[in-house]
Amino acid sequence: MALAVTRSFGAAPVMVWHKETVLPALDLVIIPGGFSFGDYLRCGAMAAHSPIMRAVKDHADRGGYALGVCNGFQILTEAGLLPGALLRNAGLRFLSMDTMLRVGRVDTVFTAKFAAGAVFRAPMAHGDGNYTADAATLDRLEGENLIAFRYADGNRNGSARDIAGVFSANLRVMGLMPHPENLVDPLMGGVDGKPLFESLAAA
Repeated sequence: MALAVTRSFGAAPVMVWHKETVLPALDLVIIPGGFSFGDYLRCGAMAAHSPIMRAVKDHADRGGYALGVCNGFQILTEAGLLPGALLRNAGLRFLSMDTMLRVGRVDTVFTAKFAAGAVFRAPMAHGDGNYTADAATLDRLEGENLIAFRYADGNRNGSARDIAGVFSANLRVMGLMPHPENLVDPLMGGVDGKPLFESLAAA
């Protein structure tokens, strides 16, 4: 993630430890993937209560932008900054493979550099990527055009309505399960994920 940000923004990101309580002055918070607290309970449930998350919530409440990828997406849902929850994959197996994502809309700061309806490759590596929400929430996401990405090549983790990523109602917080940051350089095997970071940098 740090490499993707540095390549796109031309400067290294400021790293913030989860036990800190204050964010530096910034426009964008990124919660990266990985594992937190051993993934006990639901993934991200304990990290959502880390000291820094109060500052992240305040940042989002002030209209600041936030991006969560994989475990970061799980944390954003558990913290109430995004709707829904991420449950165990439908097959109860950890999935580590490339997947194809379809872009839901291109009029946001996260997706402006994608072509409308674009389909791109992104690696995924998760055991708890099964996006779920009640029917009313899913209908609202559909009706308000808040689905950021959908799986375009088969829904391997069981996510409701093929959802791979969602926006907040004000389009300033976004989470997704696959890892676009893992494809931002030809040496990584491709640059499919670059438009997301180029979109953020341009904004």
